[in-house]
Amino acid sequence: MKLYYAPSACSISPHVALIEAGLPFELVRVDFMRGKKLPDGRDLSAVSSKAYVPVLELDDGQILTEGAVMVQYIADRAPAAKLAPPNGTFERVRLQELLHFIATELHKGMTPLFSKVPNEEYKQVAIERVKSRLALVSQELGNRPFIFGDSFTIADGYLFYILRTWTKNFKGELPGNLVEYYARIAERPSMKAALSAEGISA
Repeated sequence: MKLYYAPSACSISPHVALIEAGLPFELVRVDFMRGKKLPDGRDLSAVSSKAYVPVLELDDGQILTEGAVMVQYIADRAPAAKLAPPNGTFERVRLQELLHFIATELHKGMTPLFSKVPNEEYKQVAIERVKSRLALVSQELGNRPFIFGDSFTIADGYLFYILRTWTKNFKGELPGNLVEYYARIAERPSMKAALSAEGISA
């Protein structure tokens, strides 16, 4: 498999999932500074018409996009790693509910903050919305070591990206238990390996 990624982008989530799953893969860096160019000079759109990361090229040549779906595919390829509950269980539905929340309420919730188009008043509304959603995550986490319970799942890798973006890009503060949670995930060997491979820090 090939994972098309950009440093500090949400592709860190499937990157970590692939490492945790122990699946063989190749990293392909997308240069956004040069117009989403691939190492061979092609545009990312030559691989995926969506032209954004992450993109996972499967062994048979099929292309998979959308991180929250991609990490579930990865988890199901390596069930022994226990990165997600089995399909067909209500626990899996709960994990999907959580991934959807991260994708829509947090990930997309921060989108206006990257843009130069919205005015400051609108951005402040977006900031307050993200803060309220992070408060919900903090409440859900409680004293547990991981967001879905006692074991690391694909949701933790995705949530780490959100927390990293919030604190590094927007200097946002985290509730106390999310500070400890973030530090805990950052120390996982898989996360350290992914961050190192992408040339970024926690």
